[in-house]
Amino acid sequence: MTPAELKTYLNQLVSKNLKISTMIWGAPGIGKSSIVAQTAKENDIDFIDVRLSQLAPTDLRGLPVAKEDTSTWYPPEFLPRTGKGILFLDELNMAPPAMQGVAQQLILDRRVGNYIVPERWFVWAAGNRKEDRAAVFEMPSPLANRFLHLEVQPDFDSFKAYALLTEVGEQIIAFLSFRSTLLHKIDPQQPAWPSPRSWVMASQLHKVGLDIAPAVGNGAAAEFYSYITLYETLPDLAPILEGRGNNISFPTEPSVRYATTTGLTVRAANASQAYSAFLWLSEKAAAEWVQLFATDMFRQMRNKGQMGALAQLVQKDPQLQKFLKDYQELMGV
Repeated sequence: MTPAELKTYLNQLVSKNLKISTMIWGAPGIGKSSIVAQTAKENDIDFIDVRLSQLAPTDLRGLPVAKEDTSTWYPPEFLPRTGKGILFLDELNMAPPAMQGVAQQLILDRRVGNYIVPERWFVWAAGNRKEDRAAVFEMPSPLANRFLHLEVQPDFDSFKAYALLTEVGEQIIAFLSFRSTLLHKIDPQQPAWPSPRSWVMASQLHKVGLDIAPAVGNGAAAEFYSYITLYETLPDLAPILEGRGNNISFPTEPSVRYATTTGLTVRAANASQAYSAFLWLSEKAAAEWVQLFATDMFRQMRNKGQMGALAQLVQKDPQLQKFLKDYQELMGV
């Protein structure tokens, strides 16, 4: 499933209050832990991220403390005691077998030692696959059989939705729109390689003028820097956003077209500018480019609380009304 589909599924588990232990599989860097954290935030519940590969069994079970003629296990403070939330056991299959054995008690029995997981908490886990060249241990069959298994794959549309929401740099989004195969590409020979996580880091580096190669590797960085030279041939987007783009043509080069539609999406600060860009594209570009822009622009306007104002502007324009009708039929809305 895609990251967006994973998020929807996890939200359903929470909303339906299904306390089924869930294992999320996927390549490193595609946002598994981020999606779980977002799910907790959107449902207004707590979130505890436990990296099992960094713990010893006693870190999870707790320490034995002598009490008269017996000993009592004192659980660690990071385990939840009250409230409602998600206890997320990350890097489960990177933990050594002894650690997995302790985690198995927590996952299957919802308890370990003297500690009991509170009733209103979900217990989920995540791990990488063997084919991802991660240093993983085989998951015992009894443990695996007690999980729901959800496998998530890199997906550019999901990443773009996240990138637009979190203000990942415009040029990063435009480049990956054009070269989406570089969203996630493991290079076992190099320590740095492109993934959704490393592209977010690359965006932060690029914004302050630092080389992005340490985040995404030399090959992806070289392609990115070649791509952004295209910004010198980009049409002036400011007049378009102000409704003065009648004499500006839509570019002919596909890479520049991606840059133009992405630039208009990111730079539209309000409903008026989004409407101007929408109208210009509907007059100058083929339908597929208008659809690409519309999908991202609608998402942006919702995030900015401008969707109602945009809808009022669009209702006054017969040309855009026709496009929206065709768009809704195409999308099955």
